[in-house]
Amino acid sequence: MVGRIRGLKRGWHERSKIEKVEFQSVTMWHAMPWLFYVSWGSLPLGVSVRQQTLPLILGSALVAVAAVQCLHVNRTLRRSIDHYLKRAEAPRRDLAVSTGLMIVVLGLVLALLAVDGVEEGMLTFATMFAVMPYGESLAFAVPIRTFLIRFAVIDVVMVAASAAVGIHDGRLAGTAVVIAFGAVISLLSSRCGAWTLSVMWEADRAREVEARLAVAEERLRFGRDLHDVMGRNLAVIALKSELAVQLARRGRPEAVDQMVEVQRIAQESQREVREVVRGYREIDLAVELAGAQGVLEAAGIDCRVSGSPAGLPVPVQSALGWVVREATTNVLRHGDAGRCDIALAVTGVRTTLVVENDGVPEVAPGGAGSGLAGLRERLAVVGGVLDFASCGGRFRLSAEVPLPGSSGEAPLAVRQPERVEVSR
Repeated sequence: MVGRIRGLKRGWHERSKIEKVEFQSVTMWHAMPWLFYVSWGSLPLGVSVRQQTLPLILGSALVAVAAVQCLHVNRTLRRSIDHYLKRAEAPRRDLAVSTGLMIVVLGLVLALLAVDGVEEGMLTFATMFAVMPYGESLAFAVPIRTFLIRFAVIDVVMVAASAAVGIHDGRLAGTAVVIAFGAVISLLSSRCGAWTLSVMWEADRAREVEARLAVAEERLRFGRDLHDVMGRNLAVIALKSELAVQLARRGRPEAVDQMVEVQRIAQESQREVREVVRGYREIDLAVELAGAQGVLEAAGIDCRVSGSPAGLPVPVQSALGWVVREATTNVLRHGDAGRCDIALAVTGVRTTLVVENDGVPEVAPGGAGSGLAGLRERLAVVGGVLDFASCGGRFRLSAEVPLPGSSGEAPLAVRQPERVEVSR
């Protein structure tokens, strides 16, 4: 049992923020019909129905069918929401069943009105509830204009039916008002939350597309740089090779000079390609710190960055830049952080980078994930070490890198952290 609870907690914390919002919204939509069923349906009817055979039968039937309405909405709610979020087709069969159940409930309300089976005024609550489950399903499935037209028709038909069973006083206007009120409540409680979810998912997809475009743009830039570096050199190599072939066929000694030149240009091209690739692999730590702060704050996480990487050697900046990238990814993916502090300190012999965030779930102890293991390997190349620990819902990641040429500094060996309470 404890293991299952931990598994549920772990599964919850592994969800993205938008997935958590959607889960909470769906849970609320599942609970809403039952709340109205108790407060507007079964309870008022149970205390006000007249203790006579026919009213008791009609009242019991109304309560039972109303419960079926709630069950049906819960069973079909996921399909209706998926349709609104453009993940599935419209649930037409579900709407037809929901419509039929609403007609039955409204018919029982009219029957109780006809036999005067409920104390005056108490059927108002049952009438409001009767349209709620149907309105919730309809709000996700059709445009707002269609929703309003359908409920206007329901309102007119219900008022006409009430008049047909002998209701000719102010209760007709009351019936029209309560049906309209129930429709508005179901529309606002369902459609507003669904619209928010839709906007959030659209923003998430837009960020994903933006990331893909950024990758594509970087690939194009890399291709252009390679073309600029290699295009001219390869053209020269091709021409000089062809010239060397022609000279060699004629027995001219200048062919050797041309091939020596081809070799020189090829070696120069190799060097230029390595410089291009190295420029893409090396990371500017200042850019990474600014990017991490921007990404975290865009995700609603308060981020504070202190310290400056100015003057740090390129290998040190590159290694610590990878630490910033991985730490930022962990903060976004794991837990539910509200604040993250990134501190960079440079002393005479070493540079220390500390990333600390809150919102860490309390889960079973474990080892380092593959991302942190990869950071250890990168830091080991420059003699650095990586420590991390979790305590009291906070996660602290620390990286230390010695500065090249520091007196008395031997390369630091990779060591395991003294205390690890959470795997990242």
